[in-house]
Amino acid sequence: MSKRVLFYIQHLLGIGHLKRASLIAEAMAESGLGVTVVLGGPDVAGVSFDGCARVLLPSVRASDETFKTLLDEHDVPIDDDWRETRAARLLTAFEAIEPDVLMVEQFPFGRRQFRFELMPLLAAARVAAKPPRVLSSVRDVLVRKADPKRSEEMVTLARSWFDRVLVHGDRNVLPLEASLPEAAGLGDRLIYTGYVVDTATAGADGDRVLGRDEVVVSVGGGAVGEPLLRAAIAARPLSRLSGKVWRLICGPNLSDSVLDELSWDAPPGVVFDRWRTDFPVLLRNCALSISQGGYNTVMDVLQAQSRAVIVPFAAGTETEQEFRARALERRGLLSVVDPGALSPNVLASAVDKALEIDPSASNIDFRGAEATARIVTKLCLGNEN
Repeated sequence: MSKRVLFYIQHLLGIGHLKRASLIAEAMAESGLGVTVVLGGPDVAGVSFDGCARVLLPSVRASDETFKTLLDEHDVPIDDDWRETRAARLLTAFEAIEPDVLMVEQFPFGRRQFRFELMPLLAAARVAAKPPRVLSSVRDVLVRKADPKRSEEMVTLARSWFDRVLVHGDRNVLPLEASLPEAAGLGDRLIYTGYVVDTATAGADGDRVLGRDEVVVSVGGGAVGEPLLRAAIAARPLSRLSGKVWRLICGPNLSDSVLDELSWDAPPGVVFDRWRTDFPVLLRNCALSISQGGYNTVMDVLQAQSRAVIVPFAAGTETEQEFRARALERRGLLSVVDPGALSPNVLASAVDKALEIDPSASNIDFRGAEATARIVTKLCLGNEN
């Protein structure tokens, strides 16, 4: 019987967490592990978790980028009854699967709103007849908390309840301590896997003319992408790339009404896609990429060695995208636009500046999914090294 992994994943607004988790889960399944993913957010087309069993909890999403209000599948704010139902279903799944490894995406470094079900899950894992190894799966950069006690609390929870913290990044590029200095207290619990990228797609030959010399504008899931899309349309005639095709990939979560408005009277040379499964191929062939600064998009851009402009999402308390983008800009790998200063003129100027960048991304580890599968397999087998 193959070793079993239970992987808890909760996305709330964008699709970045879900996409990264899907690549990790699929790599674990391909390595021979029996992977069950517990999914608590809305379904996203194109993210399939191939080879994995799925447990679907009652769906929840954030009402907006503040993440203060959580809505159920009927767009009703969640209440205590809803929480009790979710927590019970999660515990039932854990007891039925009896995993060798329990992996939790982002917690305790995020998803604080889900302590109501995650703390009982961790407690159940600790007293199980055969306790699983418990892992936290986190990205390279964390949102800095205004209250230092919150950061200390996260690290304390990780030390108390988790055997390992898998950081899906490259320590030589961005150590976790850069955004969370308290993480130094985790010691050897911290393991860097490398960045998680869809290497199967990104490494394929693809169509060498697909998207050749286009400007590819992408906004991830699209939920907060409207300002960048509008700025890109207006920036095109102001830039040195005004004669190129500008392809706007709008994401599954951009509203239909906004997409209809933008595309109804689009200028010649501007084309729209809702979603592209061949995004890495477009990046390899493009003249330039313009995007928000989500983890998955930035890693796709760097691996494709595209010249790039990043306009990070920084609404509310979000600091992660700009933190990562600025670090990569200091390495000379891309150009960053201050999201508070976004305008057609500013974006066009950034496009012209990015054309002078050498996009070589040498010495960055992009094998995070495969490395995670190896680490989890060893832990399933009782190998701590």
